[in-house]
Amino acid sequence: QVQLLESGGGFVQSGGSLRLSCAASGRPFGSFTMGWFRQAPGKERQFVGGISKSGDNTNYVDFVKGRFTISRDNAKNTVYLQMNSLKPEDTAVYYCAADRSIWGRIGTRSSDYDYWGQGAQVTVSS
Repeated sequence: QVQLLESGGGFVQSGGSLRLSCAASGRPFGSFTMGWFRQAPGKERQFVGGISKSGDNTNYVDFVKGRFTISRDNAKNTVYLQMNSLKPEDTAVYYCAADRSIWGRIGTRSSDYDYWGQGAQVTVSS
């Protein structure tokens, strides 16, 4: 088992920045591929991006490329989502997720992940 706890959400104006953190506990953090998803009201949860176990590889959905950056610090058991140039359409609850698979592929589906955080609200005003 692993527990995930997001922090850093909040309210920001369009064009602003936020950094979300996701702290993990319960198992060696470096054994998990990590992902970030988001869910806006009335919409399905969607993949935002992910990072490999070592942090060497990342994968982003097109609509955040160049604006969002995922990083991790395995010594601190934490993964980060740096969000710049935020837009109102980025408003959503953001979730971090952990994939315990031994494979190194960064999954893009919710079903690829085994553990989830409680979510952090990000609201971007126009």
